Amino acid sequence: MKLGIFFLVIAYVLSQFYRAFLAVLSPVLGAEIGAMSDDLALSSGLWFLTFAAMQIPVGWALDSLGPRRTASWLLGIAGGGGAALFALAQGPLYIHAAMILIGIGCSPVLMASYYIFGRMYPAHVFATLAGAIIGFGTLGNLAGAFPLAWAAESFGWRQTVGALAAVTLIVAVALWRFVQDPPVVEDTGAGKGRLLDILKIRALWLIFPLMAVNYVPAAGMRGLWAGPFFADVYGADAIGIGWVTLLMALAMVAGSFAYGPLDRLLKTRKWVILTGNLLGAACMLTLWAVPTAGYWTAALLLAGVGLFGSSFPVLIAHGRSFFPPHLLGRGVTLMNLFGIGGVGVMQTVSSRVHAAVPPIPPEAPYQAIFLLFGGLLLLGCAVYLFSRDRTD
Repeated sequence: MKLGIFFLVIAYVLSQFYRAFLAVLSPVLGAEIGAMSDDLALSSGLWFLTFAAMQIPVGWALDSLGPRRTASWLLGIAGGGGAALFALAQGPLYIHAAMILIGIGCSPVLMASYYIFGRMYPAHVFATLAGAIIGFGTLGNLAGAFPLAWAAESFGWRQTVGALAAVTLIVAVALWRFVQDPPVVEDTGAGKGRLLDILKIRALWLIFPLMAVNYVPAAGMRGLWAGPFFADVYGADAIGIGWVTLLMALAMVAGSFAYGPLDRLLKTRKWVILTGNLLGAACMLTLWAVPTAGYWTAALLLAGVGLFGSSFPVLIAHGRSFFPPHLLGRGVTLMNLFGIGGVGVMQTVSSRVHAAVPPIPPEAPYQAIFLLFGGLLLLGCAVYLFSRDRTD
């Protein structure tokens, strides 16, 4: 089981890489195949929307087929195939199709891990384990920053992404070989249950809104808008963008590890989550107010967005505390649908906002995006304020 978890972490590293690498490749993709910022915003949004839509069938598959087959089949066929298509891309449509396939391939990886944690480990350590796997997995964010920029400059972006397609396929084979499915839940009369049974849990409805927006600023900035913002406003090249996104990725790793044990240390989930997201909104709105405060000031504010925007695993744990055991797979994937689906919707919306605002001065379109992201986070916090706290 430990070896299986190890390869699920490696698969999640790839998932984090694929959701974030467009920011670094944006200059070369624009120059070589005409995929501009708005095109890449759509591609990124399609990744997240596809990933989110897959959570419903993935939830069924985890409860019915188990994590081994679910994760290995989808990652190998769709994830590896999508990366290969990306490496051969001749225009924006190829990138759109590739990101859809990669989104399908990555969709079961994190939830397969959470399913195993929920079924085989004590409930009170779920948030810590969930945060740890995101923290380790966010190394993919690191690889998708300066190392990717260096590899693309040194070997070419097509060769780099082609090699990643091969790595994705190898990891999928390892999942098939080493992941072990948890024992089948004995039928207690509750049956397998339905998605509707999760939606009937009223306590979740005050958690879902923040779940839908908490990851939007961190994912949107790290995965897409950080690159164009620093290029257009500060004249940064691919290497400079790589350093900024590396800093943000490191902050996201630190946040994932820090959030995990805080619910046990402070005896609360609600107030840990609420405080962190309010601080993240403050960083986002400060960027809106002073986008030209300086290169490193902006970079540090983005790092703050990444650090405080890493509450995802604790929010999952908060929702999970209301799930009955036989609905664990459907429950965690529904939470993930809200989390990733919100990012997908807002990536496409942010591309429209960016296109609609004239770049005079050049920071104006980005200010509109910063205000959008920060405002949404405040709205999510306002609803979450009335949620019911629960720890294990």
